[in-house]
Amino acid sequence: MFALMLLLMAVRIPIAAAMFIPGALGYWALTNDTALLNQLKGTAVARLTVYDLSVIPLFLLMGQFATQGGLSRALFQAAAAFVGHIRGGLAMASVLAAGAFGAVCGSSVATAATITQVAYPQMKAHGYAGGLSTATLATGGTLGILIPPSVPLVVYAILTEQNIGKLFAAAMVPGILAMLGYVLVVGLVCRVQPHLAPALDPLPWVQRWRALWGIWPIVLIFILVFGGIYTGVFSPTEGAAVGAVATLVAGWARGELNWAGLQRSFLGTAETSAMVFLIFLGADMMNASLALTQMPAGLADWVSHLQVSPLWIVAAVLVFYVMLGCVMDELSMMLLTIPVLFPAIMGLDLWGLNAESKAIWFGILVLMTVGIGMTAPPVGLNVYVVNNIAREVPMGDTYRGVWPFLAWDVVRLGLMLCFPTLTLGLMSWFF
Repeated sequence: MFALMLLLMAVRIPIAAAMFIPGALGYWALTNDTALLNQLKGTAVARLTVYDLSVIPLFLLMGQFATQGGLSRALFQAAAAFVGHIRGGLAMASVLAAGAFGAVCGSSVATAATITQVAYPQMKAHGYAGGLSTATLATGGTLGILIPPSVPLVVYAILTEQNIGKLFAAAMVPGILAMLGYVLVVGLVCRVQPHLAPALDPLPWVQRWRALWGIWPIVLIFILVFGGIYTGVFSPTEGAAVGAVATLVAGWARGELNWAGLQRSFLGTAETSAMVFLIFLGADMMNASLALTQMPAGLADWVSHLQVSPLWIVAAVLVFYVMLGCVMDELSMMLLTIPVLFPAIMGLDLWGLNAESKAIWFGILVLMTVGIGMTAPPVGLNVYVVNNIAREVPMGDTYRGVWPFLAWDVVRLGLMLCFPTLTLGLMSWFF
């Protein structure tokens, strides 16, 4: 089944069908025609009527309203006003803008594409090297899933039956560390190779404060949504609905979200949601077949009897995710692998953590490795998205530019692996 799935992906069959077809054939081979038809009869209804999944199109809609409403431009302008005069400051501003935009988006690809459209023309106009610009934007785009809300994190919560609010709280510190680390990497690269990014004249303080004032709606939306979730005023699904309406109002109040933008927002949300739910159905078919083979249970039993440190097992799983990220998108990876690998991880003794803390800690580690896979060669979906917009920059320049950022990703992943408190501390404080 795995071999057929990879073959179908190699000939560019959509990922949902590439998982569904071998899953259905495997289920039929392991059972019979009647059992397969019974499985198909209820699979779609069982998946699409899960109330918690409604949070996905709501967060996607929130991100669409933010894009069409010009909020991404306001974020970049505010960040550039304060750090743009530093050598490499516009690249730093794009990272900060991506992190802030990720707080209202939830998608890595959408964040990368949106911020690139705003920031790349500015960096190009001021003489920034193409490789530095595109590498920074591709890497900064991963903050769209590292900083809550995060669609992959919602998917993980549903697959493992964990609290979405707790996962969001646990992702906050790793996401902020990622953002600050990327800013530091830009600074170090520009110090070593100053020709990559010229220094600019600082803006007057009046213009800086005016640019900062332009992002108050985003700050308010973030406080409203996550403050409400963490204080228990409303659930994550209700918070996503509140955030979508608030972002709609903010875009309309700015005068940039018109009727055409509203239509594009709903159409973009519908297209992305359809893709996500079709991947769900394909993964459900594949995982149903895998369950019949007893592979997840067998893997969990085998892993539990390995005579190696549990941390080495987790590290091997994370390396596997990075490699898988070279050929699959983040949702497909999680939907296909979590039902198989999660039981094995939960059977390990990791830092003496209880079941819930272990599940949340592992979820954040998976999220971070998924982000690495979005930029790591030889594929890196974010790299393709950014270079599709910045077509004049050779792809090789972008790949060479992402290596310093990947080095920080590895260091950060090691810190999270060895010090679970960095992940679980804020969650414990909120809950």
